[in-house]
Amino acid sequence: MRIFVTGASGWIGSALVPELLDAGHRVVGLARSDASAVALTAAGAEVVRGTVDDLDVLGRTAAASDGVVHLAFKHDLAFTGDYQGAAEADRRVVDALGDALAGTDRPLVLASGVAGLKPGHVATERDMPEVDGSPTSIRSATAVAALALASRGVRSAVVRLAPTCHGEGDNGFMATLVAIARARGVSGYIGDGANRWPAAHRLDVARLFRLAVEKAPAGSVLHGVAEEGVPIRDAAEVIGRHLDVPVASVAPGAAAEHFTWLAGFLGLDTPVSSTLTREALDWRPTQPGLLEDLDKGHYFQAPPATP
Repeated sequence: MRIFVTGASGWIGSALVPELLDAGHRVVGLARSDASAVALTAAGAEVVRGTVDDLDVLGRTAAASDGVVHLAFKHDLAFTGDYQGAAEADRRVVDALGDALAGTDRPLVLASGVAGLKPGHVATERDMPEVDGSPTSIRSATAVAALALASRGVRSAVVRLAPTCHGEGDNGFMATLVAIARARGVSGYIGDGANRWPAAHRLDVARLFRLAVEKAPAGSVLHGVAEEGVPIRDAAEVIGRHLDVPVASVAPGAAAEHFTWLAGFLGLDTPVSSTLTREALDWRPTQPGLLEDLDKGHYFQAPPATP
């Protein structure tokens, strides 16, 4: 298959490209910069230049491909205060890709997240997020729209990602938590720290995306989750041990000052099951779990992420 991948040089995409190539597929990667183009060419992928705002480029490339994996998202916009703008841009991309693939029965696999699922209980692939018009629910609405493309002859699937897709080189939530602990001199968690985050290693997630584009049935909801829920306090304890700083609770009222933008995510209790995903695609995560990965030490060797 000739697979078009947006976000192909990103955190998940840079693992997915070799995963697809090793399985015998051809890869066309969207590159918005010279550096991304060079990296994709070195990895063995074809390159199409453009951004997620170039809807004509996206549509033409999708129409000329046997399938699409959409990983790109305007994280830079989202994390500087305009999450709604980033989510609205993402919806335009999915609409353009859906129009290009309509009536072909070709796969369109979309990256989404577990945010928005009901907290406090183990969510499954059958649970759907509440779409209430809030900025954060716009992305959930895009995932619902992607699933609806199955009625238009698109083999669409949504992969809901854990909040941390960890691994060496990660600059996401876990790297930020390490950076905050280093800067504050204390490895913190909110309240009693018993709230749980699902987690998965990026290499396991990349394999799931490959399986999804190869054989996920139309309208599939898949969970890129290897561990149902890791207590945040457990992660904080590993971080404290490696940085040789105390581990301590941060009161909920002080969380925004201590953890900055991460506070809104760190206190979530969102355990998630991937049992149905594993059964449907015979997906078996094999990489280290989050605590084991943290204990390897690479999160503490790289330059700290900026909180």
